[in-house]
Amino acid sequence: MSLWAKVCQGDFRAAAKLISIIEDNLKEAIPDLKNLYAKTGNAYIIGFTGAPGSGKSTLLSKVAREYRKQKKTIGIIAVDPSSHLSGGALLGDRIRMKELFGDDGIFIRSMASRGKSGGLARATSAAISVLDAMGKDIILVETVGVGQSEIDITKMAHSIIVVLNPDMGDEIQNMKAGILEIGDIFVVNKFDKEGAEQYFARLENILRAKELSNDWKPRILKTIATEEFGIAELVTSLEERAKYLSKCNRLAEYQQRKCRFEIADMLKDEINTKVLEVVMKSGRVNELIQQVIERKLDPYSAVEAVSERIQIILKDSHES
Repeated sequence: MSLWAKVCQGDFRAAAKLISIIEDNLKEAIPDLKNLYAKTGNAYIIGFTGAPGSGKSTLLSKVAREYRKQKKTIGIIAVDPSSHLSGGALLGDRIRMKELFGDDGIFIRSMASRGKSGGLARATSAAISVLDAMGKDIILVETVGVGQSEIDITKMAHSIIVVLNPDMGDEIQNMKAGILEIGDIFVVNKFDKEGAEQYFARLENILRAKELSNDWKPRILKTIATEEFGIAELVTSLEERAKYLSKCNRLAEYQQRKCRFEIADMLKDEINTKVLEVVMKSGRVNELIQQVIERKLDPYSAVEAVSERIQIILKDSHES
């Protein structure tokens, strides 16, 4: 039986193997991804973002356990910072979510960001498709946690949870134009810390002043993930969000956004690779490189010259 067919039957090993292929060589995984794509589009995808130390991993673990009480099957993708030496994830899923292991209704995978901006791994979108085709009801995606650059998750998830905590202090003001703009549900975690009530009130005032682009009013919740305080309320809010998306036909809007993002991202990589291959084989580029080596030209001017040449070629191609 083919790898993709095994994934669609819920085979854990097949899913793990396919995600490994995706991370190591995405092109090699494309035939399987093509075949399983028709089985996707059924999972509820939830993104967890926020600064390092806010407690995203613990909160995600507790949310997964709460959904398991409802007999929902769970897929988890935790995007970690990359090791500069190996390119692999610095934090292992066994360390971060060990309490979930042993539950055959939960599939967990850590992925290295490998320098990908926006807080997500390059292969995250494809991995989500694998877990979706696998039949998972809920897919939880935890981003790297690098503050205001956590925007790509909005193009992949139905609902975004922004995790904050009172230790962040005055940073909340600086985040107004960034990460606070993307949240559907805001969680002030570690609510047992000093100053939590004041922090919560400040966050509430900031969010109330926001001009909403739709009629979903962001929820603001209090949690202490380590003690499971507020977790049931968080899952209730997530279900309210799911009902809202369905009722207002936002799911179709999400699907369009996700597809656009996936295709644009793949096209960008493909075009960049092909253009670079053609350009680097050009005699003119070799001349410019030699001039840079001899210090007759600086590398910035060389790149400008190549870029201008590409624009001329594209213009001539368009006009013809």
